Amino acid sequence: MNSFFKALIAGWGAKKLGGGCLSTVVIFIVIYTLLGKCDNRADAAIKYKKPAHVVTQYQHRR
Repeated sequence: MNSFFKALIAGWGAKKLGGGCLSTVVIFIVIYTLLGKCDNRADAAIKYKKPAHVVTQYQHRR
């Protein structure tokens, strides 16, 4: 999702759900983070995948 639209949706949700200044900021951050986790692109799953552990042989120094 485009970051502009994430910010727009998170701002609207924070305005509706937030009571004061601090709670609005916290709710904005939570909604923005959750919208970032809901990425349906195929490369998003690859981005969070841990790299494989590479095992190499020990080489003696000469």
